Amino acid sequence: MGNDDAASLDEPALTYRAATTGDVPALVELVNSCYRGDSSRRGWTTEADLLDGQRVDKDGMGELLGRTNTLVLVAEAGGELVACCELRRGTSGAYFGMFSVRPTAQGAGLGRRVLAEAERTVVRTWGCRLMRMKVLKQRQDLISWYERRGYTNTGRISPFPYGDESFGRPRRPDLAFVELTRELPDDLD
Repeated sequence: MGNDDAASLDEPALTYRAATTGDVPALVELVNSCYRGDSSRRGWTTEADLLDGQRVDKDGMGELLGRTNTLVLVAEAGGELVACCELRRGTSGAYFGMFSVRPTAQGAGLGRRVLAEAERTVVRTWGCRLMRMKVLKQRQDLISWYERRGYTNTGRISPFPYGDESFGRPRRPDLAFVELTRELPDDLD
C-alpha cells in the first residue's frame, strides 16, 4: 500500500494503508455517512431509501479490525480519510465489502481507484485471484457500476438478515443480496 501514482492532475493523490483502532471513530462516521441518513443522499451510493439505522457502530468496527483474516483498507487525500473498504481472506478468494467513499467526493473516479487498489492488495497480500462481494439486488445502478469494472453477477442470492439491526432497519420487505465476482489477473495496474 502506498501512493496512487496513476492520479492525473485533476485527481487528488491518494495514500492507502491498513486501518488501525485509532481510525474507528472516523471510519464509523465515513461508512454511516455513505449509506444512511440525509448525508448519504449527497452521493449516489445511498441506501437511505432501503434501510434506516446505522450501517456500522464503534463496537462492530473494532471487532472487524480485530479479525486476523480481515484488512480494512483506507484511502486518504491530503491527510483526510476519504474512502475505505473491508477485505477478508477466504478459502475461495477475497471478500470485498463496506465500500465507502465520502458522499461529496463520489462521481469523480475515486471509487474506481480505490476498488483497483483493493484488488491489487488482495493479490499482493494474500495471493487471491477471485474477489467476491454481495450487493443489495435493489441497487441496480451499483451492480451496473461493478459490472463495468469486470464483475459478474453469479445469480446467487442471499436473504437479507431481517431482525438483525446491525445491518440496519429495512424499509421494505423484499431486500436480498446478489453475489458478484471477478477473476483477478496477475498484472493488475
